This record gives sequence, C-alpha cells and structure tokens, in this order.
Amino acid sequence: MKNKFLIFFLAISFYSLLFSLIYMAHIHFFRVNVIFYASLLDSLIALIFFLIIFLSSGMSKIYNYFELFAISCLLIFLGYSFSISVPTVIDRSLSFYYLEKIRQHDGAISKNSMREIFTGDFVDEYKVVEMRLTEQLSSGTIIMQGDCIILTKRGYFVTSFSDFFRKNFLANKRLILDQYSDDLTDPLRASKPNSEYLCKEHNYE
Repeated sequence: MKNKFLIFFLAISFYSLLFSLIYMAHIHFFRVNVIFYASLLDSLIALIFFLIIFLSSGMSKIYNYFELFAISCLLIFLGYSFSISVPTVIDRSLSFYYLEKIRQHDGAISKNSMREIFTGDFVDEYKVVEMRLTEQLSSGTIIMQGDCIILTKRGYFVTSFSDFFRKNFLANKRLILDQYSDDLTDPLRASKPNSEYLCKEHNYE
C-alpha cells in the first residue's frame, strides 16, 4: 500500500513536470490561437506521454485497471484546473489588471479613475475586443461576414445555457461594492436593443 501511495505522488509530480515543459515549449516556440485551448491541448499531450512512459516502466503493474483509470482522470482534472485557473485567469482577468495598474502607479490610484481605466486603458492594452472575437471564432460560436458578427447555432445554445444558469444559479444577493444586489443575475434586464448596433448587411428574420 505504501508503494502505491509513493508511486502515485511520483506520478503526479512527473505529470506536472511534463505538462510544465510542454506548456513552456508551446507558448514560446509555437503559435497560440486561444491560451485556454492551447493549455488544455498541452495537458492532454502531457497525459499521453505520461501514460506511455508510466505503462512501459513497469511501475503501473501494482495498480489495477480501475486505479489506472482513476489516476488518468485525476491528471486530466489537474491539467484542466491549471489551464483555467492560472494562464486563462491571468490572461483575461480584470481584477488582476486593476491590481497591476495600481502597482504601475506606485501602489495607489484614484477611485474615480477606475471606470475610465476599464473603458479606456483595459480595452486597448488587453486587446479585449480583438481577443474575445478571436476566442469566439475559434470556439465556433460566431462567424464574421463582412462587417457583421453573426451568432451561430452553437452560439445560441451557449447563450441560452449561460442565460439560464445566470438567472437560476448565480447569487441573488451579491455584494457589489457596498451593497448586495441581484443585478448580475440578469444584467440585460434594463437594456434594450440599440438600433445603431445592428448590422446593415445582415438579413434579420
């Protein structure tokens, strides 16, 4: 039993090392379209290499098939958790950006400047519009035709799910600065379609 635990922790460490090396090689030497998808791919590649080495080394013989399957699932979960919790969050997080912006200004900024920083600096410096379009194009939720950005069937499905989840499974009493509110369970409730946003080239049905 002790050998199983020891090899289990060694396996996790070895997988983590493989994943780290593959991830670093990917981001430094290859093209990346979406950082989250790239990191997920790296985690799967690392798992494949890990299984090849682990199964051929003979150390896996002390585990039964179910235990090997459970270890593989755990490693996939670890790769996914890292992918979504570290590079993806840092890459797109407004919270991290605000902290970095405060640090840039010697550790203190005016509270009144926060909205301007978001609408001006953040959108430009983080290439927010360009990167979100790139991600959704890669995900297949939108297509672009001329100057029109068009929601696909997949996009309608995703937004239907997100709208349902937001309204039913997000907190109704959420702290927003100094008061609790349900505003974020339906952020578009007071918003009406803006005719200026409509694409003139698109045939609305």
